[in-house]
Amino acid sequence: MPRAGLTPEKVVREAADVADELGWDRLTLAAVAERLGVRLPSLYKHVASLEALRSGVRTHATRELAEAMRSAALGCAGGQALRAVAVAYRDFAHRHPGLYEASIPAPSADDAEHVAAAAAAMEVIEAILRGYRLAGDDAIDAARALRAGLHGFVHLEAGGGFGLPVDVDRSYTRLVASLDTTLQGWAR
Repeated sequence: MPRAGLTPEKVVREAADVADELGWDRLTLAAVAERLGVRLPSLYKHVASLEALRSGVRTHATRELAEAMRSAALGCAGGQALRAVAVAYRDFAHRHPGLYEASIPAPSADDAEHVAAAAAAMEVIEAILRGYRLAGDDAIDAARALRAGLHGFVHLEAGGGFGLPVDVDRSYTRLVASLDTTLQGWAR
């Protein structure tokens, strides 16, 4: 019989916390079981395998990131929306390093929940890009460039890649401003 109060969703949320604290690459079933105060075999009543748990965390992470971006973009348009989402994106990566890493891979086509979570994130980006009059293939190219710029910065920052004595926040603000300028002329 499953432990009272333990559900697959609770296991995923606990795994998300473990990923944030220990790192995505150090997420194990044993670490989650320990945090939940159960024996490892007990977890198998709620999650089929480590890969199934990781899949659940990837979906959770993508939903959380999508919601952070959506909340930031509410009431904004164009460059203002881009700046708000860029700040939310970076903040999410800072506050949730394990979840951020889990959110990076594109979903497998056969994982409907992860596909839906990724679509919610993409809806935010598409709304921003519509403010720049971008649609279709232009929007896809622009979304990829935007993600590459933001992710590249966040990834380098997290890895200690910015050692020069210039304010990193200033550099990020300038990166986002340059993306805004680039997107303004993207459709030409």
